[in-house]
Amino acid sequence: MRYLILSDLHGNLEALTAVLESAVGEYDRTLCLGDLVGYGADPNAVTDWVRSNAAVVVRGNHDRACAGLEDLEWFNPVARVAAEWTYTQLTPENRSYIAELPKGPIAVDGFQVMHGSLLDEDEYMVQPADAGQAFPYLETSLAFFGHTHLQGGFEWAHSRVRVIGRPAPGQKETFLELDPENAYLINPGSVGQPRDGDPRTAYIFYDPSDKFLLYRRVPYDITTAQQKIHNAELPDILAHRLALGR
Repeated sequence: MRYLILSDLHGNLEALTAVLESAVGEYDRTLCLGDLVGYGADPNAVTDWVRSNAAVVVRGNHDRACAGLEDLEWFNPVARVAAEWTYTQLTPENRSYIAELPKGPIAVDGFQVMHGSLLDEDEYMVQPADAGQAFPYLETSLAFFGHTHLQGGFEWAHSRVRVIGRPAPGQKETFLELDPENAYLINPGSVGQPRDGDPRTAYIFYDPSDKFLLYRRVPYDITTAQQKIHNAELPDILAHRLALGR
């Protein structure tokens, strides 16, 4: 069973389309680590695809906000405007679907999936110290998380945390060999709004029968995604940052 693992789609249909075109025929099931919506201009199209195709989906903080479950006081002004707009755009069916998404972590086929961390679904695991606090709570040796929009992750080996890097700029993909003696917290990166300086959309393949997982980056039609954001009269920064990967 080969899994296509996606996170932080953020209503970016062009990025999702590029992922699916790149990954066609290479996976059996799709998992989504949350934040289907927020920021991007195609919340319904993205949610429709996830509803029809993802085997397991956990909720993200923007999902809660855009479904009306979250106090927007803690969102920055740009994220708040995008969440309020998304709420008005979602169909009743999609809003209900998003509102009912489960909280992570969830066990899947010998590993775990979540949005933030094992300790808090809204926690950002950015630094080794963040991951170091989470590793003792792993129920399996491998877990996938999102939220940070940073492809890579962390490896726990010999009581130390090692940072796992993403594919280099211009590199399409890279393999990570999994040591059965170690533990891993893996971030597939963001489909819809990467923030690691690489504007290409990001995702992961993983097959539990292998000792490897595959990080991949592919370009997508950023110009069209930007124009849709402008047409929706969402904040310009949401369009601008797509080209920067920030």
